[in-house]
This record gives sequence, C-alpha cells and structure tokens, in this order.
Amino acid sequence: MTEAGTAGRRSNKRGLATRENMLEAALAVLATGDPAAASGNRIAKEIGATWGAIKYQFGDIDGLWAAVLHRTAERRGNLPVRITPTATLRERVTDIVELMYTGLDSPDSRAIETLRAALPRDHTELERLYPRTAAELASWKPLWHNACQQAFADLSLNPTRIREIATLLPGALRGLVSEKQLGTYADLTEARRGLINAIVAYLEPA
Repeated sequence: MTEAGTAGRRSNKRGLATRENMLEAALAVLATGDPAAASGNRIAKEIGATWGAIKYQFGDIDGLWAAVLHRTAERRGNLPVRITPTATLRERVTDIVELMYTGLDSPDSRAIETLRAALPRDHTELERLYPRTAAELASWKPLWHNACQQAFADLSLNPTRIREIATLLPGALRGLVSEKQLGTYADLTEARRGLINAIVAYLEPA
C-alpha cells in the first residue's frame, strides 16, 4: 500500500471515530431529558465541537437526528425475535412486555423521547422540515409489526389482532414507564400482569 493510501485509511478511521463520539455524546445530552438539549448548537457545545464539525459529519441537523435515531434502533435490535420458539403464548407476551418495560426506561429511550418532544407533531410538517428524521421514525413501524408477527407465527393466531397488539404495546408500556419515572402509588407489577392477561386473552384462539 502506498503512503498516501495508508494516510487515507488513518484519516478515514479518525473520521469514523469522530462520528461515533459525536453520536454517543448527542445521545447522552438528549438522555438528560432537558428540552433544550434538542438543539444543534447545544449538542455542539456539550461535546466540545463546532457546529461546522457536526455538519461535516452529518450534513445538517436533520442528518444528525436521523443518525441518532438509527443508532438507537441498531442497539435496540429486533425485540420479539429473541422470544424462544418453544415458549407458550403467555411466556412470549410476558417476555415482550417485560423487555419493553425495561428498554423504555433506558437512556436511549429517554433520548428518543426528548427528541420527539422537540419535533413537529404534524407528519406533513415533520417530513417537510426533517425528511431524513421522519423517514427513520416511519421505518420503525413496519419493522416492529413484522417482528411481532414473526414472534407468534407458529401459534396460528389472528394476524389482525397481533397487529392491533403491536400498535397498542409501545404507548401502553410508555405510559407505565412514565408512571414509574414520575412516582406512583399504583402497583406497576400488577399493572403489567393485567396487561399481559388482557393481551393473552385477546390473542388466544377461541
């Protein structure tokens, strides 16, 4: 390899390392829950970089947010696929609910919530202002629904009901996690057990 080629490879590795460090720092700042954290200038200040350096790596704020969300999706993985194939319906539902309940209380999930709170609620406006971020968020729904169908594929369940449960679960679990974070007199273990019982009863063949 030529000297120029070796230098280019070192430069590329440094660039990738810089990008990784920026992503992790951005996630850490967003995970604080501070609404002001969803700002390009704030992120740059917190990670000790210039906004120009961030733009060089991600193009613009839309590119940064899309990359941040993609990183959380990579780490989260395909949740229901981890269900044991020989598990019963109740065991599978329990595993999914408990894994989601734990995952939604993670730093990555707090970062996502902070960012989502700062983004436009209207999909048309979101897609106009942040097309790459909107595309990343939109890609999660079909992947999640497909993963849920796969998790129960061998149990001969109603696919429409599985899709309905897949739509319900993120919001339902997010509500329970919010109760945990805010502090509650409710028994959240009992609440999750009730949710599991309801889902199993709904999915079980007649």
